[in-house]
Amino acid sequence: MAYEGRTYHGIQQGPESEGEWHPARILVEEPDFGPTERQYGVTVLRELAEPEHGGFGWGYNGGGTSAAAAAILADALDSGDPDKCGIGCASYPEDQVLADLREDFCDEALSQFYDRWRLRRSVILRWARTWYLQRGIGELPAALRELPPLQSRT
Repeated sequence: MAYEGRTYHGIQQGPESEGEWHPARILVEEPDFGPTERQYGVTVLRELAEPEHGGFGWGYNGGGTSAAAAAILADALDSGDPDKCGIGCASYPEDQVLADLREDFCDEALSQFYDRWRLRRSVILRWARTWYLQRGIGELPAALRELPPLQSRT
């Protein structure tokens, strides 16, 4: 399967937001290279579905952050439904390796984000592969076996 580039775009209201409350959303977009390119429009491929047991969140480490991490990682790893693949918070049985991956992604990435953010799939895959290798886990999910090409300009 060929690598598919994606950008995850998180949107939530911050504490200073005015007006009506809206749930946090995670859009999956075609990747662009910065605000200059995005000013001409962004192609949204889909929106990640919120889990039935609660909504998404980030900027802290809690249930909403875990739900967001599960949805993002399941999508980036092409694993399907987060709860069915064992990475979701409501998974039973929960896959302990995937649960640890999810919680470390919460702690290292999502807990640091603010209201709006963008994160490329390639960054997530490289982070996840390093996570597996640091733990000595040789059996990698298929999406981590061959990383996307680097875009170095030499």
